[in-house]
Amino acid sequence: MDQALAVQILVVPVIAIAVAAVARRMGWSSPLVLVLVGLVLSPLVPGYQLDPNLILLVFLPPLLYSAAIDSSYLRLKAFRSPVALLSIGLVLFTTLVIGWVVHLLMPELPLAAAFALGAIVAPPDAVAAVAVARRLGLPRKVVTILVGESLFNDATALTLYRVAIAAALGHGAATWQAVTFEFARSAVGGVLIGVVLAWILARVLLSLRDALVENTVMLLTPFAVYFVAESVHVSGVISVVIVGLYIGHRMPRAGFGTRLLSDAVWRVMDFFLESIVFVLIGLQMWPIMSALDWDDRWKLTGMALAVFAAAVFARVVWVVPTSYLPGFLARRFRGREPHPVAWQNVAIVSWAGMRGVVSLAAAFAIPLDFEGRPTMLFLTFVVVIGTLLVQGLSFPALIRRLKISNDRELYTDNLAEAAAQQAAASAGLARLEELVAEGVADVHEDIVEQLRSRSERRTLTAWERLGGGTGQEGEETPSTIYRRLRREMLVVEREVFVRFRDERRIEDEVLRRIIHEIDFEEATLERD
Repeated sequence: MDQALAVQILVVPVIAIAVAAVARRMGWSSPLVLVLVGLVLSPLVPGYQLDPNLILLVFLPPLLYSAAIDSSYLRLKAFRSPVALLSIGLVLFTTLVIGWVVHLLMPELPLAAAFALGAIVAPPDAVAAVAVARRLGLPRKVVTILVGESLFNDATALTLYRVAIAAALGHGAATWQAVTFEFARSAVGGVLIGVVLAWILARVLLSLRDALVENTVMLLTPFAVYFVAESVHVSGVISVVIVGLYIGHRMPRAGFGTRLLSDAVWRVMDFFLESIVFVLIGLQMWPIMSALDWDDRWKLTGMALAVFAAAVFARVVWVVPTSYLPGFLARRFRGREPHPVAWQNVAIVSWAGMRGVVSLAAAFAIPLDFEGRPTMLFLTFVVVIGTLLVQGLSFPALIRRLKISNDRELYTDNLAEAAAQQAAASAGLARLEELVAEGVADVHEDIVEQLRSRSERRTLTAWERLGGGTGQEGEETPSTIYRRLRREMLVVEREVFVRFRDERRIEDEVLRRIIHEIDFEEATLERD
C-alpha cells in the first residue's frame, strides 16, 4: 500500500483521536495541541502531502453541514449584516491587502497570482475560536457572528481564488466585472440549489419515519448537495449551508429518536473529522519546507512575517470601523438608536482570525507548474500556523482579560425556559383533565397523579434553575435530591440486570433492551 494512503487511512486518525482525547481530559485546546503534534511528526512522514480533494470533497461538506444544523437560522438572520460584512466584505478586503503586499514583496509574481494567495489565506476557520468561545462562555451574539462567518466565508474565498488562478493562467481576466459576475453566479446558484434540495430532502426525511434511515440519509446529504452544486459550477459551500440551516430549523418537528441519534452521530463526526484536520495541518510542514529554495532564507522569512502581519491587521482594520458604521448610519439617516456595540465584543471578533485547513487545501490545489507555487505554499503555511498558535494561544487569555461572559444571557435563558415550561405544563395538564373527563380510557387515579407530578416537577426544576439549582444556604432543592437519588437507584438496578445476564437468567437481547430504557431515563435526569 502507498505510504501516503496508509497515513491517511490509519495512522493519522489513530494519532489524532488519541491526542484529542488527552487534550479533552486535560482541558487543553484540542485544535492547538493537534497542530503542534502534527508539526512534531511531520519529519517522520516526509512524503505525505495534503490532497486538496480530500479536504474539499470529504472533510469540508460534513463539517459545514454539522455546523449549520447546530446553528440558529433566526439568530443568523438577525445578525446578517455583521455576518455579511465578515464573510464577504472582510474576505474581499483581506484578499486585496495581502495581494498588494505580496505583489510589492515579489514583483516578479503576477498580480493575479498575488491576489490568488490573498484569497487563499483570507477566510478564517472559526472552529478553534468557537470551541474556545463556547467553553469560556462568550456572549451568544459573538458566537453567532463567528459561526456565521465561518459558514459563508469559504464560498467567497474559493470563488475569488478560482477567478484569480484562471486569470494568472491566462484563462480569463481578473477584472472587477469578472469577479462580480462570477461571485454573483456562484452565490445565487448555490442559494437556489440549496433551497431546492433543502425542500426536497425535508419532504423525504418527513416521509421516512425511521430514525436510523433518516440519519443515514442525513449523513449522505452534505456530500450529495456539495456534488450537485459543484457539478453545475456554483458554490457547493453555500448549498450545503443552506440545506443544513433548513434541516436544523425543522429538526424540532422530527421524531425524538431522530433527534437523539442525530445529535450523537454528528458529535462523533465532528470530533473525528476536526481531530484529523488539525493534525493534517501540522503534517504539511516538512513537504512545504523541503520544496523551498533556502538560498535567500532571510527574504523568505521576512516575506512570511509580512504576510502574516497583513492577515492579522487587515482583520482588525476592517472589523473595528464596520462594527460601528451600521449603527451610526441607522442613527444618522433613520433616526433610530440601535443597541451600542460593546468594544470588548469587537476586540474578540477582530482577534478571532485563526486560519485552517481550507487555506492549505486551496494552496495545494495550485497547479504544479504554477509560477511561485512553493513560495505561495510556504506563505500560506506560515499564516495558518501563525494565526493558530499566536491568536489561538492568546485568545482565552484575551477573553479572561476583557472579563466577558454570558452570565446575563444564561439567567435570561433560564427565566424564559421556566416561563415556557409553565405554559407547556399548564397545556399538558389541561389536556390530561380533558381526557379523564371524556372517559377516553379507564385510567386509575394513581396514574393520573403520576402524570401530574411529573409535569409539575419539570416546571419546578426550571424555576429552581434560576436560583442556581440549590436551596437556601447551599441546600439541595427537591428536584436536585430526586435526580441524585434516582441516579443512584439506576446504578444498582443496572448492576442487577448485568448480573442476571452473567448468570444466564436473561439473554443479551433482553439486557440491551432494559439497559436502553435505563440509559434513556438517566439521560433525561441529566437535563430534567
